Amino acid sequence: MASSSMTSSRSSGSTWTQRQNKQFEEALAYYNKDSPDRWHNIARAVGGKSVEEVKRHYDILVRDIMQIESDQVPLPNYRDFGSNGRGFANEQRLLKNLKL
Repeated sequence: MASSSMTSSRSSGSTWTQRQNKQFEEALAYYNKDSPDRWHNIARAVGGKSVEEVKRHYDILVRDIMQIESDQVPLPNYRDFGSNGRGFANEQRLLKNLKL
C-alpha cells in the first residue's frame, strides 16, 4: 500500500483512499460471487464509488493477483497483523472469493 492517504488505480483513472480500499476488500470478502446485487452492495459499502468503478477496481485486483501467483511480482514481507488475528482471516476470505 502506498504511504500517502490516496492510491491511484492504474487503469481505472479513479483515486481510492486507503479507507475505501479496506472497505472494498471487506465488502468483497462479505459479498461472494453468488450474492444478489453483489456489485451494487460493494459500491454502497465503499461509498463514493460507482458500480463501474468497483468492477474496474476488482478487475485490477484480479490481474494483480494473477501476476503475483505466476511469480511475475515478488511477494512483500508483510508484518504481523497484530494481536486480534482478524487480519489474516479477512485476507483468507478475500482470496477464497477471488478464486472464482
